[in-house]
Amino acid sequence: MMDQKDKREGQGSARAKDSRQDRLKLALRENLKRRKSQARERDKMTAEPSQDHEAVLHQGAVKKPGK
Repeated sequence: MMDQKDKREGQGSARAKDSRQDRLKLALRENLKRRKSQARERDKMTAEPSQDHEAVLHQGAVKKPGK
C-alpha cells in the first residue's frame, strides 16, 4: 500500500506535469502568434510592389544593336 510520502510525491508530480503542460501551451501559443505575424509581413511584402519596379523592368529592355 502507499504511505503518506508516496501520495505526496504523486501529487507533486501531477503539479509538475500541469506546470509543464501550461508552459508548453504558452510557448506553443506564442510561437503561433509569431509565425502568423511573420506570414502577414511576408504577405505585405509580396502584395506591395516595390517603388522602383518600373525602373527594373526598363533596365533590361534597352539592348544595344549588335550585342
